[in-house]
Amino acid sequence: AAQKADFSGDSTAATINHSLTLLQRLQELLQNGNGSDSVLRVRSAASDEAKVFHTHQLLLSLQSEVFESLLRNQSVVTLHEPPETAALFEKFIRYLYCGGVSILLHQAIPMHQLASKYRVWGLQRGVAEYMRTHLASESSQGHVVGWYHYAVRVGDVALQESCLQFLAWNLSAVLGSAEWGSVSVELLLLLLERSDLVLHSELELYTAVEGWLSRRQPEAPVAERVLRAIRYPMIAPNQLFRLQAQSAVLARHRGAVQDLLFQAFQFHAASPLHFAKYFDVNCSMFLPRNYLAPSWGSQWVITNPARDDRSTSFQTQLGPSSHDSGKRVTWNVLFSPRWLPVSLRPVYSDSVAGAIQPVRIEDGRPRLVITPAMSSPDFAGVSFQKTVLVGVRQQGRVLVKHAYSFHQSSDEAADFLAHADLQKRTSEYLIDNSLHLHIIIKPVYHSLIKAKK
Repeated sequence: AAQKADFSGDSTAATINHSLTLLQRLQELLQNGNGSDSVLRVRSAASDEAKVFHTHQLLLSLQSEVFESLLRNQSVVTLHEPPETAALFEKFIRYLYCGGVSILLHQAIPMHQLASKYRVWGLQRGVAEYMRTHLASESSQGHVVGWYHYAVRVGDVALQESCLQFLAWNLSAVLGSAEWGSVSVELLLLLLERSDLVLHSELELYTAVEGWLSRRQPEAPVAERVLRAIRYPMIAPNQLFRLQAQSAVLARHRGAVQDLLFQAFQFHAASPLHFAKYFDVNCSMFLPRNYLAPSWGSQWVITNPARDDRSTSFQTQLGPSSHDSGKRVTWNVLFSPRWLPVSLRPVYSDSVAGAIQPVRIEDGRPRLVITPAMSSPDFAGVSFQKTVLVGVRQQGRVLVKHAYSFHQSSDEAADFLAHADLQKRTSEYLIDNSLHLHIIIKPVYHSLIKAKK
């Protein structure tokens, strides 16, 4: 406000900004040690020699209350750091002088550790944000699982949720990577209880879990808890027979899952209506996940999605039960890039007769409507949960950016691409000016008669 007052009425006012020069001088101050009044000696178990930094108490104290306390009564401080953080200490100190730092994926955790240890809160928030926005970055050994475990240790709930969501929506990519073997028991169980996992099939998930159990060799109660989280009714009977005959893990723990396997075979043998009389089908065991196999949905690539309305159709099987596997449901899909809500549609104005309120194209929002092309008595006792995955290209890979789940009683998702700007070719939702969707239909059976105890 004072600056505005100084400039008011003076046409010759101007801002002189030499902040870049100041940053350069501060860098030189650190590099040359001119006027240094404190020394930091950083020791690590990986080296017999200490790294020495000639620093300035005022600048360190401005950024870190920990350094302010350490340097209050002494000018030489010895710090003991693990090899990972010691390797980044020079970058960390440079941030304290200049307010900026560049990091790589493998440097995120040690830099966050330094920021947390010395209570440099701005850097801590910046590194956490870097991790949340670089989950899709490609690395040779993977990093999302490690970041999740670190977020749990430090109590960063937002980073935990971001990592969990990324892993759930891109699980197939993780199952085939080196980081799958580093998944903890707690993380594995959290993933297995989710219905929004995106993967080819439940059999793919079982195969990956079998590999994890074979490598990790957990205690029997843990292994049995993991195996009981597999949704066996979502696996076809011929595949279940093969697993019983060939899976060493299943043979070792057969007693712990025998009831689930028997129930799965009953589920496939009886009609859903008959099965629902005796079993509670309103539980996770009978709820499909987001399967990418053709019998559960279809991919739809819409070129130039901002241009005009589009439509397509595809078929899915009626339900996961073998009793319904031969029955098909045809689905019609309508995509509109600029659908206008009722509140924004043109209306006649009272002030000027015959005038119509102008409507801008950008007032509209994308709309996706999915409806069955037919009705059938076979639909009794089953409703359809629709999910639409939106794929984007990040760091050279096509990954799921968002998943929209429709309410079971609705033909569309109210918030579908509500914040996407499809008018711009540079939109993050587009790949080569095309919108990549994968539509998944999840049949959900309902108990018509209260299950017997």
